[in-house]
Amino acid sequence: MTGKPAADVDVAVVGGGPVGLALAILLLQSGASVRVLERRTVRSSHSRAIGIHPPGLAALEGTGVTEQLTREGVQIRHGEARSRERDLVSLRFSNTSTRYPYVLALPQERTEHVLEDRLRALDPRALRRGWTVTSLADDGAGVTLEGTSGGEPVRLRASWVVAADGARSALRTMLGAGARGRRLKDSYLMGDFPDTTGDGPVGVLYLEPEGIVESFPLPGGKRRWVVHTRTLHADADAKDLARLVRQRTGRDIDAAGHTMLSAFSVNTTLVRELVHGRTVLIGDAAHEVSPIGGQGMTLGWLDAAELAPLLAAGLRGEDISSELGQFTRRRRRAAQIASAQAQLNMALGRPLPAGVMQARNLVLASFFQSRRLGDAVARRFTMQ
Repeated sequence: MTGKPAADVDVAVVGGGPVGLALAILLLQSGASVRVLERRTVRSSHSRAIGIHPPGLAALEGTGVTEQLTREGVQIRHGEARSRERDLVSLRFSNTSTRYPYVLALPQERTEHVLEDRLRALDPRALRRGWTVTSLADDGAGVTLEGTSGGEPVRLRASWVVAADGARSALRTMLGAGARGRRLKDSYLMGDFPDTTGDGPVGVLYLEPEGIVESFPLPGGKRRWVVHTRTLHADADAKDLARLVRQRTGRDIDAAGHTMLSAFSVNTTLVRELVHGRTVLIGDAAHEVSPIGGQGMTLGWLDAAELAPLLAAGLRGEDISSELGQFTRRRRRAAQIASAQAQLNMALGRPLPAGVMQARNLVLASFFQSRRLGDAVARRFTMQ
């Protein structure tokens, strides 16, 4: 009688973004053998995600990179909502967490760099770039992945596979994983510019009739600006973004000094089942939420922190089927809460007639005079 083929590796992680890298580190530290299969041959320098919430920093503690990230990032301990230059609401994050009383701002490119360095220190062979997975086959004892690398066919067999390959997950499609998703009506234009505001390490929201303008500090004397637009401005340039910021807020920003520009619309996706045999979906592959509020990366790290010990137990021969079912229920619930929060954030930033906006802003300002209420909102904003 012919047995099932032996696995080449304990866990194959498809996707070498921040979530896949963090999971691989946690698994390597548990004693598992891991390969991270990443389609990109080089890391993208186009950073959308910048916010790391306190639960994300806590989830990363097990990887050993939290201290370096907090040293390099900007610690946003205070947030403000304004209308033009009139202060409306002030939020303090000092009461949201005892360990991390702030939101950490650090470009995703740098976060990935730190995680990749840690991964390579544990196993220089773990990350395989230029690997495109084209098929997977699960025989109950393991999963065989086939694909291409450098134009040549490649094959890898793993005891477990984790799909961390993003919102347009190829593995999710191969698995036929049922997902509920939709495109929302909101569009945004964002970019990184030299910080000439004098606001320091403060996050600012401008609640204006034509739509919200968000402003967040970044390392290196830069600041990210995000502007709500009525339609997708796919062909916009830095001068267009600077013009919109000036029109709505009165702020002048240096268009010539910009280092990143992106226009995007908003999609949401939630997979019904995260576990398919010996393949598990995490991060954006399992639940895409609006980037407004910066919750997506933290959600993925929380997935990874919960999944890693389960897979380690499974590799030791323990039956983890019940625990994986609970994992799906908990992570879906967390994604639903984050998505609802993000959609509330977006609703707050949509255009309104000037008179209606002014009345709404006055109500908000009155509402947040309660420090207790402000602290509760700050905890929710930071995913506490």
